[in-house]
Amino acid sequence: MRKIPVFSAILLTACVTINIYFPAAAAEKVADEIIKDIQSNAPQKIEPKPGSELSDWQEVVFMWLDKAINALVSPAQAAEADLSIDSAEIRQLRVAMEKRFAALQPLYAAGYIGIRADGFLAVRNASSVPLKDRNQVNKLVAAENSDRQKLYQAIANANGHPDWVTQIKSTFAARWVGNAQPGWWYQSGESWKQK
Repeated sequence: MRKIPVFSAILLTACVTINIYFPAAAAEKVADEIIKDIQSNAPQKIEPKPGSELSDWQEVVFMWLDKAINALVSPAQAAEADLSIDSAEIRQLRVAMEKRFAALQPLYAAGYIGIRADGFLAVRNASSVPLKDRNQVNKLVAAENSDRQKLYQAIANANGHPDWVTQIKSTFAARWVGNAQPGWWYQSGESWKQK
């Protein structure tokens, strides 16, 4: 009878709680990389991964094996945390945002649109936008905001932490302003400022 409580105590002491913290520095690095790629207006070159001659089911098996090993092995390199930004959904969103940037850039320059405090776009003063262009400007802003939200969720999902979406969104909000070009407008508190 004494062996069961002792054995239970040994098992309890063997359990380790691993806290996974949001890698803020890695998120800033990822945000800067993505934003600069989008704003460079150069289509991203998607090259096939070397040695990906595996069938689809083999890739799925290796992906799950990798996830299982990562779940079992303690992440001792917490100081060197990194965020993955390599998924089909992320690549697709980046390409769409890069293409849209060509249409958004003159709107930024004219001061028609600006970056809100939450990192999303807004039409600063609808009456300043020529009447014939208002509908198109609104559609561009809505599409960009939708893709930004999808991008944040896709990054969180790609890293196995859908709960990180709020922190990723907050990080990107600061980096959109940080990477804004001179003359662009951004929201600071309740007021608009020009960079």
